[in-house]
Amino acid sequence: MQESSDTGTGPARRPRGLRLHADDNVAVVLGNVQPGPIDILGLPQGDAIVALEAVAQGHKIALSPIAEHSAVVKCGVAIGFATAPIAAGAWVHTHNCRSGLDERSHTLDPHSGAPTDTHYV
Repeated sequence: MQESSDTGTGPARRPRGLRLHADDNVAVVLGNVQPGPIDILGLPQGDAIVALEAVAQGHKIALSPIAEHSAVVKCGVAIGFATAPIAAGAWVHTHNCRSGLDERSHTLDPHSGAPTDTHYV
C-alpha cells in the first residue's frame, strides 16, 4: 500500500514503522501496511524491510527472524515469546507470540481479541 505525502501533492512514499529501542527485534507500523517494502525509523539510514503480509496500524512487524521460544523484544524489554518461528517481515501478534505476563493472551483471536479458549453450550 502506498501512502501519499502529508501535503497530498508530493510523490507517494513507502509505509513506515518505528523501532522504539536499539535492542528491539520488532517495530510498530505507523499505518496499515500491505506486503512489500516498509521503511523503518530507528534503523540505520535507508534501512527497510519487506512486509510479508498485511499488518494493521499499531501492530508489530518482525525486523529479523525470531526463533520459536525466543523473546519478542519491544522498548528494549521482552514482551513475549515466539510460539512458532517468525520470519523477518511477518506480523507479530497473538497467533505467533505468547505473553510472558499472563497465561491467556495467546488464546485470544488475533483479529477480534475474542477468547478462543472458552466454549459456551
